[in-house]
Amino acid sequence: MAETEHPQLYLITPPEFELLSFPETLSRVMDAHDISCLRLSMATKDEDRIAKAADLLRELCHARDIALVIESHVLLVERLGLDGVHLTDGARSVRKVRKDLGADAIVGAFCGAQRHDGMNAGEAGADYVSFGPVGVTPLGDGTVADTELFEWWSEIVEVPVVAEGALDVENVARLAPYTDFFAIGEEIWRTDDPVQALGELAAAMG
Repeated sequence: MAETEHPQLYLITPPEFELLSFPETLSRVMDAHDISCLRLSMATKDEDRIAKAADLLRELCHARDIALVIESHVLLVERLGLDGVHLTDGARSVRKVRKDLGADAIVGAFCGAQRHDGMNAGEAGADYVSFGPVGVTPLGDGTVADTELFEWWSEIVEVPVVAEGALDVENVARLAPYTDFFAIGEEIWRTDDPVQALGELAAAMG
């Protein structure tokens, strides 16, 4: 996941999806848009279900040269042949996970709106740091990762930064000059036409 001048698209799976139908929908989205990475982010704790989903999505991703990371489940990365992990506890476990998975694995860290936590994650070996939500949402504690955070990060820190959570056309256009990736999930999956919905967000990237 290399840093570029123009933001790249990073998809997040829905927390729950049908193993029979979702891969087809995902394929249409990935064939219509240039996707850099997919995050398998399932609410279930059923290891068998996660493994089946990972097997299906890995084939789709690797056929298109798209990286596939899994949220939180570090032990499943090597077991399922995935490219890395997305950690949700900020910088806390980055160093250990980097050591466990090795230099080639992707290790990403979600750091909310915490500038200091983001810097610590980068210094500990994270390949990218994710901040969010970037828009107002009733979920969480109401804290929003504002434009100033991304602007500051893009000027000071070399580690690629990801914007995620409550994304809309306005937020994407506002943050596009300062972010490397937009991580998009429910924003498109809950619409009738995910391909079109992602197209509208991608167009706002400029």
